[in-house]
Amino acid sequence: MAARVSPTERQKRLGAEVRKMRTSAGMSAEVAAGLLGVDRSKISNIEQGIRAISEERLRTLACNCDCADEKYIDALVEMTGPQKRGWWERYRGSLPSGLLDIAELEANASRMRSAHSVHIPGILQTSDHALAVFRVVVPPLPEHEVALRLAHRVERQQVLEGNFSPEYVGVIHEAALRMQFGGPVVARAQLEHLLALSEREHISLLVIPFQAGAFPGAGQTVNYAEGPVAQLDTVQIDSAHGPDFLYGEAQLAKYRAHLDWMERIALSPEASRDFIHDIARHI
Repeated sequence: MAARVSPTERQKRLGAEVRKMRTSAGMSAEVAAGLLGVDRSKISNIEQGIRAISEERLRTLACNCDCADEKYIDALVEMTGPQKRGWWERYRGSLPSGLLDIAELEANASRMRSAHSVHIPGILQTSDHALAVFRVVVPPLPEHEVALRLAHRVERQQVLEGNFSPEYVGVIHEAALRMQFGGPVVARAQLEHLLALSEREHISLLVIPFQAGAFPGAGQTVNYAEGPVAQLDTVQIDSAHGPDFLYGEAQLAKYRAHLDWMERIALSPEASRDFIHDIARHI
């Protein structure tokens, strides 16, 4: 199979898990290459996500690395299969790859948790709110780029539609609810949209009011996507240069603790709806 020019975040993650499995067992790349019957360079390329690994080779490696976690191995095998062409692939070559990686991450998540202090979560934004956000980018985006980002964002939101949508828990700070992106009319419509979404069985919105005080990670946007097994969870962090994806054990534990803390100090779903409704009523 030909080498990939630009592997997706999911492909790079599989490679990283292969490397972790190998190094945890104290197996050198040379030994792994001999075991799988490939060149030493191919092991490096597999671990970087540049080349694919077959199910047979993955299971052989897992067996010889004494990895007995069948659920974990099966989850990795699922990632080796032919790459499903998701809707986001239509934007490849037109939008930054990081945006496509976010969509792919959400599409494969079994459960999602997020925390936002200034912005409404992108997956919950109205089109008018999203347009207002895209139009304050530095340097300014051309209108055709704005249109592409908006179309991509709207399609992202389909992950919360349908009978098999993952559970979503969104923690939103009061500051984000009071930011009037696009003006009062757009802001009120955005809050009403949140209220409608919060009525869905699989969506829980929790508000942190100003009076709740300090909490870890304040000001940071955190998206936590749970995988089919805990080892394949991923944290996505927004930054000025684009999204960052984290999956080290310590990093996952840190952001789970952050989210747990925020959920503890947030209002209940019912009280959060009342809080959002009151803000909307006074805009």
